[in-house]
Amino acid sequence: RLGLERADTAEKALAVIVDLLEKYGQGGNCMESHMVFTYHNSFLIADRKEAWVLETSGKYWAAEKVEGGVRNISNQLSITTKIDREHPELKEYAKSKGWWDGEKEFDFAATYSYVNTARMMTSRGRYCEGYKLLNKHKGSITSEIMMQILRDKESGINMEGGFMTTGSMVSVLPQQPNLPCIHFFTGTPDPAR
Repeated sequence: RLGLERADTAEKALAVIVDLLEKYGQGGNCMESHMVFTYHNSFLIADRKEAWVLETSGKYWAAEKVEGGVRNISNQLSITTKIDREHPELKEYAKSKGWWDGEKEFDFAATYSYVNTARMMTSRGRYCEGYKLLNKHKGSITSEIMMQILRDKESGINMEGGFMTTGSMVSVLPQQPNLPCIHFFTGTPDPAR
């Protein structure tokens, strides 16, 4: 929200978010129940001209500029070796913890999480299923198709049960500055409604 408030481009919003992350860190409970459950955050940041994926681990972060095709995020780190911006101490911290030897190619997701990045695209999970749904419609994604994807319960995109999807947003961002941007938000906790 602060990125939207304080920046007029996706790249500037990225800078706002990482500056706030460096200054204040992150945290807070993800649930309204008494169970304590926290995780690190990922962001899709887009404007009419460009898009970024920002993923965090504590105060450390990596950002990938989306160059084309489709891209999604979902409850795991997904930036691997294509890192366009990063926390200045990202690699040194990983070396100091023994997570990365400094020799092989640096892979953010593999280094900062327990996810086997070779299996990310093949295992059945929200990230993989979302990627499949986006790729199925690659080149012809409309706001209606995106809403259909975000309503999908079988894939786990629209979760129900103990962890529920509480909202979804679809934005249409025409590259032509004379055309208006349109944003659709769910008005209920379940995007299928």
